Amino acid sequence: MSRPRTAVWPQGVPQVGDRAERTRRVTAEDIRRFTEMSGDENPIHYDERVARASRFGEIVVQGGVTSAILNAVVAQDLPGPGTVFLEVQWKFVAPVRPGDEITGAVELVEVRTDKPVTRLRTSVRRQDGVMVLEGSAVCYTLPIEPA
Repeated sequence: MSRPRTAVWPQGVPQVGDRAERTRRVTAEDIRRFTEMSGDENPIHYDERVARASRFGEIVVQGGVTSAILNAVVAQDLPGPGTVFLEVQWKFVAPVRPGDEITGAVELVEVRTDKPVTRLRTSVRRQDGVMVLEGSAVCYTLPIEPA
């Protein structure tokens, strides 16, 4: 379906109600790479003894690993290439563990016509259907051609 193009939205105006999602499996290597990048060495992510004694009962991945799938959804799918987060409000409501498959989803709830800004409902669910992250985001979309 072709979307109307405007000076503000040269690739086509996204529509309220549009949805997109991506799914990926989270691995222990994701924890290692996120730690290398961020410096987050919290033992809940590495130490089985500490993790078992916690309310989670086992190793959990960093929230940044969980939320990263939403970066891919907005930058690749909806609103699409050139999109960056301006504001996020996320609540982490359940743990993600190595081996879990997560699905990040967004739904457009507001589209500005005077500038390329959108408001999205955001969520991440595990393979068992449990919501692990819920919230919202405001995004800005730069007018670039997709790769």
